[in-house]
Amino acid sequence: MAIAIAVETPLQDDVRAMVEELNTHLYPLSPPEYQFQMTAEEMAEPHTTVLVARGGDGAAMGMGSLKVHDGGLAEVKRMWTRPAVRGSGVGRLLLQAVEALGREKGIHRLALETGGTDGFTAVWRFYEAGGFRRCGAFLDYPDTEYSRFYEKLLIEEKAA
Repeated sequence: MAIAIAVETPLQDDVRAMVEELNTHLYPLSPPEYQFQMTAEEMAEPHTTVLVARGGDGAAMGMGSLKVHDGGLAEVKRMWTRPAVRGSGVGRLLLQAVEALGREKGIHRLALETGGTDGFTAVWRFYEAGGFRRCGAFLDYPDTEYSRFYEKLLIEEKAA
């Protein structure tokens, strides 16, 4: 399967559709006050870069975003692959592309928040297979049973 991953605007109809698919999937898994979703408009802000995976026919198969914060921190946000391509490696390629973009931008630490309930076990395995390790809450996320936090160091701190 030919897959191309590129930086794209989230304001396209097919990317907006994936954002809606992701939101619809997440909605029943945890209370709304513990869902930290971004709209397509928020994803289009300058501190966020959206990567889209497309098949040889140009159809959008998945997406992932890098949201840059101060202090060498960036978040992995809005990771989603369409159900028809799950297990084909599209998600892994997207996560690798997000990580590579983080390295290009000089990011020291990638972090992410995902759901903390049993409906997210496949997601936890996905990030752990990608080298992410559990960590505590970061930024202004609440430390709650409905969230699980992961991090991956991209640039090791040099010993003083």
